Amino acid sequence: MARRILPGLPLSLGITLVYVAVIVVLPLGALIFKAASLGPADYWTIVSSDRAVASYRVTLLCAAAATAFNLVFGMALAWVIVRYRFPGRRFVDALVDLPFALPTAVAGIALTTLFASNGWFGGALSALGIKVAYTPIGIIIAMAFTSLPFIVRTVQPVLEELDGALEEAAQTLGASDGEIFRRVLLPQLLPAILAGLSLSFARSLGEFGAIIFIAGNQPYETEITALLAFIRLEEYDYPASAAIASIMLLAAFLMLAVTNILQTRALRYTVKG
Repeated sequence: MARRILPGLPLSLGITLVYVAVIVVLPLGALIFKAASLGPADYWTIVSSDRAVASYRVTLLCAAAATAFNLVFGMALAWVIVRYRFPGRRFVDALVDLPFALPTAVAGIALTTLFASNGWFGGALSALGIKVAYTPIGIIIAMAFTSLPFIVRTVQPVLEELDGALEEAAQTLGASDGEIFRRVLLPQLLPAILAGLSLSFARSLGEFGAIIFIAGNQPYETEITALLAFIRLEEYDYPASAAIASIMLLAAFLMLAVTNILQTRALRYTVKG
């Protein structure tokens, strides 16, 4: 009788499927079922209303801006942590995970305190004519704060595993630092970068607690889609809340699907290269 590589596979598989069904499939199914209780005309009226469309625009644009910022800053932070040794390096490395451990509401209150017009950072920025709190800039900062670890933690392990001999060989052949990064490092980092970007963007789309305190929540200006769904929920309009939430769910699924396709192509390119 052939031995199975994974002992107790039926039991572990059953537990896994039950977990996925209860934690993931059941809530999503309830959301879709509630949204489907609306007729097509009512559903379209809700999701295409001016206020809903404005919330989509605010959410998507701010999430894209936060993800772009995290791409640059997160890559730089991962590079510094991996490639350099300096006092406090372990502290900085641990600090990256703070948004994971910190309740998002606490993060929102802290960011509002710092970036309000009388805050430490907000006061200095206000003197320059830049208002952060209760503007889209505040939303971007909150999204960037909560989603930064996804970029760092996906890129950092790949950087640690890169073979330094490849860079040395490129230097020997006369390649500049920019050419080494673009032709040697970037192809190997690209799948991890795409994974980090997708996770960061998805987290920004669904962020709620850190944003509502610093956004100001003004309809058509600083109201995010998650807040609009919550408002409909407080009004006991459950179908409308589910309909609005389903749009963001669809956006997240589409974004993850596109990212997976790009990752697959990047991996094929890396293997061929």
